[in-house]
Amino acid sequence: MRIKWYGHAAFGLFPADGPSVITDPYTPDAVGYAPIDDAADLVLVSSDDDDAHCRADLIPGDPEVLNTLEVARGGGRADTLGITVRAIEAAEWDLHPEHEVPGQNGMCRFALDGVEVAHMGDVGNPLTDAQQSFFEGTDVLFALAGGYLTIQLPDLMEMIHRVKPGLVIPMHFRTLAYRPRNTMWIESFLAHFREDDIDFAFSSEIAIQREDIPDRTRVLVMDYVR
Repeated sequence: MRIKWYGHAAFGLFPADGPSVITDPYTPDAVGYAPIDDAADLVLVSSDDDDAHCRADLIPGDPEVLNTLEVARGGGRADTLGITVRAIEAAEWDLHPEHEVPGQNGMCRFALDGVEVAHMGDVGNPLTDAQQSFFEGTDVLFALAGGYLTIQLPDLMEMIHRVKPGLVIPMHFRTLAYRPRNTMWIESFLAHFREDDIDFAFSSEIAIQREDIPDRTRVLVMDYVR
């Protein structure tokens, strides 16, 4: 499977067997990242009202679109295009400067090429016991690593230490393209890990197979699409 990070919370997953998936597409002008030019069979959005996470209309072609918040509220499971998407509801940051009332969104997980992938959506608060348990058995975790506007790093690390995902790929942190004033650079997140448990892709794309998943949690920092 190829994994591609476009920036922010948007990833493309292109398996050898199964549908291609894009998560949480953004409005380029709103977040500073390049337009997403790839087509996909399925687009997952964590809400329908956040233009940094829900712009399925900007993905080329005619993909199927699944709102993971609706999945969470509709029983927590949806089967589509031969894969099962599970989701659990979460709230944005209580102090979000752009929303008087914190918005709701869906965190999700699904399997492609035998790899169990989980995406944290746009959660902004400490995870409940049920929300932490939701991530148990994760092979690849797309983790919100910027602190400000999303879950605080100590609360994120509590979940990571508990469920021990194989590979953590950070997202939603400060970059040269995305620069909210109080959002943290990646160094703040990496400070919670041993140096020899951190890898750098130096690319916006990686290839991964089930046998590549490490037995002990490792972090892989990807570059974003330029």
